[in-house]
Amino acid sequence: MTTEMKLSLGKEEIQSFSKQNNEPSWLLELREKAFEAVSSLPLPKPDKTKIEKWNFTDFPKHTTVSEAYASVDALPSEVKSLLDVDASNNLYVQRNNTPAYLELSQSLKEQGVIFTDIITAAREHSDLVEKFFMTKGITVNEHRLSALHAALMNGGIFIYVPKNVEVKEPLQAVYVLDQQDASLFNHVLIVTEDNSMVTYVENYISTVEGAGIVNIASEVIAGNNSKVVYGAVDTLSKNNVTYVNRRGVAGANARIEWALGLMNDGDTISENITNLIGDGSYADTKSVVVGRGEQKQNFTTSIIHHGKNSEGYILKHGVMKDSASSIFNGIGKIEHGASKSNAEQESRVLMLSEKARGDANPILLIDEDDVTAGHAASVGRVDPIQLYYIMSRGISKKEAERLIIHGFLAPVVNELPIEGVKKQLVEVIERKVR
Repeated sequence: MTTEMKLSLGKEEIQSFSKQNNEPSWLLELREKAFEAVSSLPLPKPDKTKIEKWNFTDFPKHTTVSEAYASVDALPSEVKSLLDVDASNNLYVQRNNTPAYLELSQSLKEQGVIFTDIITAAREHSDLVEKFFMTKGITVNEHRLSALHAALMNGGIFIYVPKNVEVKEPLQAVYVLDQQDASLFNHVLIVTEDNSMVTYVENYISTVEGAGIVNIASEVIAGNNSKVVYGAVDTLSKNNVTYVNRRGVAGANARIEWALGLMNDGDTISENITNLIGDGSYADTKSVVVGRGEQKQNFTTSIIHHGKNSEGYILKHGVMKDSASSIFNGIGKIEHGASKSNAEQESRVLMLSEKARGDANPILLIDEDDVTAGHAASVGRVDPIQLYYIMSRGISKKEAERLIIHGFLAPVVNELPIEGVKKQLVEVIERKVR
């Protein structure tokens, strides 16, 4: 049984969008098949969160055309403040649905690195994109929102690192929503061939209180003995209903490290799933969350072990204030045959008010004997003794709470492997807990 769906456009508009962008036939066919499947597929079923009445489909516009930026100097101040100095030569800025600025260093171009918007990539690197796009990480028919994403994709980035190439400078993308009715169906596809390495940092930012839909999908395909570090800070407005689906697939001895600052102000469903396919593969997911107002959020982080000697680590800390509520699901799954694997996770939630709510649900699913697994979880309120002690030093209650929050989140923030992400997160946390 499926719930009623109201969709703002039809098959003809999807075909028109594809043809306008001169997309290859395989992508148009994928869009058409996905669109046909949308109405028959169920919504995802996040644990303990009812999303049947959330608006994922009814939006004012599918595509918003905006002006590009002539240079870094022309970027708005909100974007400039997010830029990592080390990534200034490798930067992509998307303004609503328009690729607005792109720069990639000449040395990386000469090594065969591809860093371009996803629509251009589908056109200019068709065979390569077709091989990986929604074939290994996310699939079209998973549920209604994955099919909707495939049908309506209107932005995102493609990164390809050839065999034996190490990208030592971070690649950064900033996705800006600065029009009231802009909707975002963004797809990030990162592929690293064997023995390669890349660090990618992205920011989602709203400069207006938009009313559009945000459906984000990211796929990381890490070849054997390669490494991908993926950092993100999401700060979308309270009027954006957001679905985020970030997936990783790691080959033999590959590493995928996620550093996620999940700071949206609107209702959000976020899934982060990493499949450790190869022997000796490794995943580490660190997430920080601050919820406020009346927003409802559900965060599911899962690491699935298929390969022998694989390692998976989940660390999540969240702060809930006002009437915000969040569910934190951590899942470590060790499949049969993944012997000598290790699955560890920790989830902690701090609630700042009587109406705030946070649930931490650690789950271990073990189908193999010779493994190591462990979990820790806690949910609680600010310790009144700790608060009293700080205030006894002449510090106001508000400032004392702020210090406690930073101290609570510090174990995760300090462990984030990307300095730019760490700096941005601290600034966002400071703004949200005032």
